[in-house]
Amino acid sequence: MTPIGIVRNERITPEDDHWGKVDSVIELDATQVDADATLGLEEFSHIEVVFSFHLCDPARTTRGARHPRGNTALPKVGVLAQRVKDRPNHLGVSRCELIRADGLRLHVRGLDAIDGTPVLDVKAFLSAMVPPVEAVREPGWVHDVMKSYYL
Repeated sequence: MTPIGIVRNERITPEDDHWGKVDSVIELDATQVDADATLGLEEFSHIEVVFSFHLCDPARTTRGARHPRGNTALPKVGVLAQRVKDRPNHLGVSRCELIRADGLRLHVRGLDAIDGTPVLDVKAFLSAMVPPVEAVREPGWVHDVMKSYYL
C-alpha cells in the first residue's frame, strides 16, 4: 500500500489517552490523489481515517493474547479483541471530527495518530453505514481502559 497523505500535529510520541482535543492536519499527497478528491467532503461532520502505526517494532507484534495496556489487573484477551497498536499489519482506524477541508489539507479533531503517521485512506463517515444495533455488548475492562482516551 502507498500512503495517500501524512498526519501533522503536535503529538510526537504514541500515548494512550487524551486524544479528544488534539487538532491535526492530514496533508494529502497530490501525487496519490487528485486536487478534487476532497470535493464534497466538507459537507460531512466526521471522517474515518485508515493509517499505519509506522513506529511499531515488528518484533513486538502481538499475535495472541495479552493484558490490555500491560495491566495485569485486567484480563488477558486476544489482540483482535483490543485496539492495540502492536497488532498484525499495524493498521489503525479512527473516526474523527472534520473541522474543514482546504483542498488537500484536512483539518480534524480527535484523530488518535501522531505527527508523521502515514494515512492510507480517508472515508466520509456515513451513519447509514452503521447497522442498527439493539445493544452494544463489551467487557467491563473496556470502560477502564478507555475512560481518559478522548478527554
